[in-house]
Amino acid sequence: MEAVERFLKENGITEVESTLPDMTGNARGKFYPTKKYLAEKGGKIPETLLVQTVTGEWADNHYDIVDPADRDMVLVPDANTLRLVPWADEPTAQVINDCYTNAGQLHPLSSRSVLRRVLKLYEQKGLRPVIAPEVEFYLIQKNTDPDYELKPATGRSGRRETARQSYGIDAVNEFNPVIDTLYSYCEAQGLDVDTLIHESGAAQMEINFLHGDALDLADQVFVFKRTLRETAMKHDMYATFMAKPMQHEPGSAMHIHQSLIDIETGKNIFAGDAENQFSERFYHYLGGLQKYTPQAISFYAPNVNSYRRFAPDIAAPINFKWGIDNRTTGLRVPIAPLEATRIENRFPGSDCNPYLAIAASLVCGYLGLEQKLSATKPVTDLAADEDDTVEVARSLGEALHLLEECPELCDIMGTEFVEAYLGVKRAEFETFHQVISSWEREYLLLTV
Repeated sequence: MEAVERFLKENGITEVESTLPDMTGNARGKFYPTKKYLAEKGGKIPETLLVQTVTGEWADNHYDIVDPADRDMVLVPDANTLRLVPWADEPTAQVINDCYTNAGQLHPLSSRSVLRRVLKLYEQKGLRPVIAPEVEFYLIQKNTDPDYELKPATGRSGRRETARQSYGIDAVNEFNPVIDTLYSYCEAQGLDVDTLIHESGAAQMEINFLHGDALDLADQVFVFKRTLRETAMKHDMYATFMAKPMQHEPGSAMHIHQSLIDIETGKNIFAGDAENQFSERFYHYLGGLQKYTPQAISFYAPNVNSYRRFAPDIAAPINFKWGIDNRTTGLRVPIAPLEATRIENRFPGSDCNPYLAIAASLVCGYLGLEQKLSATKPVTDLAADEDDTVEVARSLGEALHLLEECPELCDIMGTEFVEAYLGVKRAEFETFHQVISSWEREYLLLTV
């Protein structure tokens, strides 16, 4: 709290946003006048916020996973996450909290706690993960009626994109006022954003983050999503991280580049030598990703919409092959200097909770290291089979069943947390199935 108090006073802060990520990865928390915040020294908040569905409801097993008395948990601010809120009207700071039980333990239902637990396992092995996320998103026209389909936002010319503009410089410049504001906000918050490109969808962009500490990068993605939404609204449009927001446009992903550093030597353990491009542990880690990604997919694709992205011919992975500099695979190994050897996990959608997606990816690799698994041979051409067989789960319900049947993954992510996750996501799945779609009315109403 001393570091927090110093930051607030040095920046003349009058209001504090005390936040935490919920199961979906959205910000929950409280607004405090600075004096009140310092007096509370972190404060408390109901633990049920960690297990609320995206619709604001509760799982059927809600009172099996939280105390029926609706108890509070203790919030402990992480001073490393202190940032200004550049879009606020008055001097405002934001901070991300770790959640603790009243007994002083990290709360098992907090997604930030899950990632901390996974990183602790690596630390005990003398290893430190290095992560670099790439986050895709769409800029869209404001949509206040959910019955209407989404439309790409219009740029400076007043015209919507109609052709593929992958890496288009002028296509990005169409949204230059938005991008300028975004970079200004990111700089004010110390977000380590690197390059921005135009992706293949209409008004679809990708922002890359510099590589670094896994928890810090998860925090940065968490803050970035809020920042981008605020930026878009300032320019009279929306930004969306839905995995598949529009029928005829490609989905949006959050690719996770990952490597492991030996804490004692500082060396990348994936790097090979003059004779072998990759180390033995590289193949073990990659084998873990191949074996356990099917069971971990619900952490990469956590919403009912997420599975619309996993379909043939729309630039998303549909099987578990890997390749060197092969973007058709779900697990891509970029060509890089030995010290920068890394694996790019292309399965997560941009709608994922960054803490859980990063944690799950690291767990898959960890299991590969522990079990000394082997990877398949790399593919050098199209990863999709000739018949375009989709091996990835096609629905949230199927993905949750695969997770439930994987004790290794459940044990490391935390059995209590996984029980809560299954309950929350199944509640969302059932709510979704109560809605009758326009497709059903169009094709089934008078023909079946």
